[in-house]
Amino acid sequence: MLDVTVIEDPEAAAVSLDPIRARLLAELADAPASAAMLAGRVGLPRQKVNYHLKTLERHGLVELAGERRKGNVTERLMRATAASYVISPAALPAVQPDPDRFRDQLSARWLLALGARLVRDVGMLVTGAAKAHKRLATYALDGEVRFASAADRAAFVQELTAGVSALIRKYDAPDTEAGRDHRIVVAVHPTVKDRPTPELEQ
Repeated sequence: MLDVTVIEDPEAAAVSLDPIRARLLAELADAPASAAMLAGRVGLPRQKVNYHLKTLERHGLVELAGERRKGNVTERLMRATAASYVISPAALPAVQPDPDRFRDQLSARWLLALGARLVRDVGMLVTGAAKAHKRLATYALDGEVRFASAADRAAFVQELTAGVSALIRKYDAPDTEAGRDHRIVVAVHPTVKDRPTPELEQ
């Protein structure tokens, strides 16, 4: 099971957004289970759960983990293919955000468009690397800082911009034929406090 995977197919995205199927995915991310086992947990008939599981399996969101005999019946134990899923903007190609359409370093919506492109691009790279059985070279830095004032935040952004820009100038080699282009995204935004997850309706 993967830690996280990106859903790029529009139909798979629609399937995953169904509340019952999302609940089944959450259950199967914890441990493999059969349709009969899941039926009692989600309050649905086994046949209906089995229908949802087959739909999820058809779109690669769950997979067979094993089989077991129970009386005269062979139960299929299913598991989620990932612990969590992210829907890529590629699932909505006609309306996916385009950061090049409007560039404003101080715009939250431009930051959102950059984030969406990051999900799309890294998702495609992960998929391609998995098919080629190769590792993907990436790096991420995540941290938090409390600014004493808006002036300190502005000064931080100014120093961050100067420092990263200097590194880009230092290591950029646009004329190197053997080189490979890399995208750099640096973001600063207020921290979002965790909110309790709402109960799913059955």
